[in-house]
Amino acid sequence: MGETQRPAKDPPRPRPLWPVAALARTIWQGEGNLLALLPASAYRVSIGALGYSRRSIILFNDPVLVREILEDRDGIFPKSDLMVGALEALIGESIFVTDGEKWRRQRAMIDPAFSHMRLSLAFRAMSAAVDDQEARLAALAASGEPMSLDLAMSHLTADIICRTVFSVSLQSDVARDVFENFLVFERNVAQVRISRLISDPAWTRVPQKSGVLAACARIRSHLGALIDGHAGSDDIANAVMSARDSDTGETFTRDELIDQLGVFFLAGHETTASALTWAVYILASRRDILARLRAEVEAVAGDKPVSFEHTRRMPYARAVFRETLRLYPPITFMPRVAIRAARIGNRQLRRGALVMIAPWTLHRHKSYWPDPDRFDPDRFLPEGESAQTPGAFIPFGAGPHTCVGAGFATVESILILARLAQRFEFDVSEAGVVRPVARLTTRPAREIKCRVRLR
Repeated sequence: MGETQRPAKDPPRPRPLWPVAALARTIWQGEGNLLALLPASAYRVSIGALGYSRRSIILFNDPVLVREILEDRDGIFPKSDLMVGALEALIGESIFVTDGEKWRRQRAMIDPAFSHMRLSLAFRAMSAAVDDQEARLAALAASGEPMSLDLAMSHLTADIICRTVFSVSLQSDVARDVFENFLVFERNVAQVRISRLISDPAWTRVPQKSGVLAACARIRSHLGALIDGHAGSDDIANAVMSARDSDTGETFTRDELIDQLGVFFLAGHETTASALTWAVYILASRRDILARLRAEVEAVAGDKPVSFEHTRRMPYARAVFRETLRLYPPITFMPRVAIRAARIGNRQLRRGALVMIAPWTLHRHKSYWPDPDRFDPDRFLPEGESAQTPGAFIPFGAGPHTCVGAGFATVESILILARLAQRFEFDVSEAGVVRPVARLTTRPAREIKCRVRLR
């Protein structure tokens, strides 16, 4: 949020190309960036093939068919083998990757923990984490030292999850280690190798690189230490650790606890950190939007600390967050796989076909969003939302697997954006080279460096 940046109409995105050129660009960049692979047609079609591959990759942009696939009432479209294979070293057989009876058993065991996500209670932990982050930012403002916006948002959201799940704050060295190891994992995991998408048949198991496995082991070690040191507080971790299978009476094993709590800890902080990184970056370049946000915060909270009740009376802050989720959905792709031949709409799918649900293309589709690449929070004010196409906005998924943390992430993000807008200015260096990439989440190709100043 700074005065050195000029307003820009459209935030950064890959330039859509025709299919062969898009493939050539992706291979040349060598980043495993699936966004660069999307052809221009992906933003126009309702159903279409994504290039040519051995297994068949079909993109669905029709909101009605997308909901049908994600609801999956007949159990035809479990989560993609590519996604499961990529994540199992990190979060094992957790609720995030399982389907069917195993998913139902896990969900039944951990459902009581969701009651601990009561936002009015979790808000105190959120606010305490923001207090600590503000102190770090104030110190950086005094020193003039540059900072990584990505790391700052990851540290903050990881600290919030740690406080709400484990009732302890996250130490800076642990936060940095988790962040750096997640970068290693995300950039090198085999799911994003373009060759796999083109040449491998369905259900081909590809071993992960040793560096990826080592990064996962370090992250899981941190989670294990948090579990081992847990003091039995009345929090999410305690509820999951106490959960019992209704049939056998068994609790989760230690490895299963790391799997399940890893979803809360990693998915809960990484996805929100992704959205907040993009939101702060956009606010730093759009003084008009920042001014409206600040005016709302001052009208609602004045110079007082932002309370839980305040966040419920900030529709523009909520709209800024949701418009960020539209243009930069943290989960860029939600791949499914057809376990048998099936027909969806007018498209016949063969067994093993990769069924690609892409919030990125659905959220930027020309049929559902006017001027789709423009950042316009007014779309999510009441009058704008009433004009939206139902089902065209799915940052948290749809159907039975809809993210249970959607409300948590929304309140958390409104609080953070409001508090940062109250006190700080962010000056982004090299703003013109910021470029989004999609691996497992939507992130800048390289960390966004900035300086922070007190207002």
